[in-house]
Amino acid sequence: MKADIHPASHFIKVVMTNGTEFTTRSTWGKEGDTLNLDVDPTTHPAWTGGTQQLMDRGGRLSKFNSRFSGLSFGKK
Repeated sequence: MKADIHPASHFIKVVMTNGTEFTTRSTWGKEGDTLNLDVDPTTHPAWTGGTQQLMDRGGRLSKFNSRFSGLSFGKK
C-alpha cells in the first residue's frame, strides 16, 4: 500500500436533529468538531430500515425494460 495517500481520520461528535449525539471517526473537519446533521433518525430509511421505491413514469427504466426484456442471462 502506498504511504501518505490516505486522509487523516480523527474523532468528531455527530448531533442529529432530535438531539441524539454519538462520536465517530471521520475525515471531516478537525479533531473534536461537531457535525450537525439535518436527518431525523426516527423517520429516515437509513436508520429505520425502510425500503426504497423506484418511481418511473415512462422514462429511462421503462425504456430499458422494453428494450432488454427479451434477454435472458444464464437461463437456456
